[in-house]
Amino acid sequence: MAPAADRPGYWGSPTSTLDWCEENYAVTTYVAEFWNTVSNLIMILPPICGAIQMIQDGLETRYLAAFLGLTAVGLGSWCFHMTLQYEMQLLDELPMIYSCCVFVYCLYECFKHRNSHNYLLAFILILFSLIVTTVYLRLKEPVFHQVMYGLLVSSLVLRSVYIVTWVYPWLRGLAYTSLGLFLTGFILWNLDNIFCDTWREARQKMPPVLGAVTQFHAWWHILTGLGSYLHILFSLYTRTLYLKYRPRVKFLCGIWPMILVEPPKKL
Repeated sequence: MAPAADRPGYWGSPTSTLDWCEENYAVTTYVAEFWNTVSNLIMILPPICGAIQMIQDGLETRYLAAFLGLTAVGLGSWCFHMTLQYEMQLLDELPMIYSCCVFVYCLYECFKHRNSHNYLLAFILILFSLIVTTVYLRLKEPVFHQVMYGLLVSSLVLRSVYIVTWVYPWLRGLAYTSLGLFLTGFILWNLDNIFCDTWREARQKMPPVLGAVTQFHAWWHILTGLGSYLHILFSLYTRTLYLKYRPRVKFLCGIWPMILVEPPKKL
């Protein structure tokens, strides 16, 4: 039975294996979890701009795939939290695995010749994705998905620490900001899960605006979305430095970070 604060809505009763702490259909009858839905915009719009930039700069397709992969996660998560239907849950969770595999490939292939391909690593990551997909569709156990996703993220953390410790230490700010945002989002995600009853009870007594601030799963989206975007920038910066390009960080409107890549100087 749904918690008392939940309401019936356009998409019917949830069929997903997860129903997060945000009260269902509290803002509008057409969106099950309003704040958990709109917070995905940070994973949709900026990566699309990044993908366009990759095409304009003529950079490697792997980074176009990375930006589009993050966009796919944002779109899937939007559909999941808007409907709380099982099919939409898969549209959220499985692209998390696939896009993270793309991130792993990009970061572990930073120090190779331009347009080189590591077919063995690509095969391993594709096989990993297929195994996770098959097992998850059979088990329908969210903890399994979370552990597999955690393994991929851990491999990215280890590689990032290696790069900023031994190769490009001046990129520590970018790398550690990305990791710090992701870790903060993970902490808030856990606080939202563990103390859900407390947050729900508190929101009953709060003004709606203040209650929205306590939607920590939405903050998980914002912080991990930004952290993932910055990770792609870190990976791209590392790659273009190795290829003797001249990357630099530019802040769009003085706020949003982007990487502009100038071609190598002609000798």
